[in-house]
This record gives sequence, structure tokens and C-alpha cells, in this order.
Amino acid sequence: MRTGEELPPLEIPITRTLIVAGAIASRDYQDVHHDAELARQKGSPDIFMNILTTNGLVGRYVTDHFGPGAVLRKVAIRLGAPNYPGDTMVLTASVDTIDDGTATVRVVGENGIGRHVTGTVTVTLPSGGV
Repeated sequence: MRTGEELPPLEIPITRTLIVAGAIASRDYQDVHHDAELARQKGSPDIFMNILTTNGLVGRYVTDHFGPGAVLRKVAIRLGAPNYPGDTMVLTASVDTIDDGTATVRVVGENGIGRHVTGTVTVTLPSGGV
């Protein structure tokens, strides 16, 4: 592992099930995450993914790469273009810094309409992981 190293891209199909399940799992019952008609009434073309689901997917992407001994210390993200059903989000990342067994990883997630998420993940790596 070295600074500048890129993680392999991860493609995540954005399904209605993923959007609704993520909202339910994070106790986000806002109608724009499960009711397409009400989402349209509020100006959205369809339901869309909530930030907590995106946050979880970003964390999973990084820990899947570094292995089961990796521990998330901080996930800081900002949302952009919504994730709508039928699209695919592609996560990419690179190692920004490594210091004493802790790595900071810059993550970007893009979908068919633009950049959905940007942020950094701070992760403590298992000994020997750096």
C-alpha cells in the first residue's frame, strides 16, 4: 500500500430495492426514498437514495478493499447528483495519505447524470496492511 495507489472501481446497480432497503435500514422514512408518486409531486423524477445508504456503500467499498481487519475511523462525504433506480454508481478511490497504520482514502462515486458522492474515508489498517 502506498500513497497514490488506486482502488479498483466498484460498480453498484441502483435498484428500487437497494434504495428502499437502505432507507428502511437507516430509519429514514421520508417518502422521497420509497414512494415514486410522492417523490414526483415534490419535483423529483423518481425515488432516490438517501445519504446514509451512500455513506454505508462508501465505507463498505473501502473496508472490502483493505480486508476484515480494517476499521473505519471517519467517513466524510458530500452528495451531488441523485442516485435514481435503473442507474449504476461507480465508486473509485485513491490512497491520499498513510500515517502510522492509518490511511486516508479519497472516494468518488459517479452515475449516469454526474458525480453522486465525493469524500474521504479514514481507516485503520491491520498490522502489516500498510
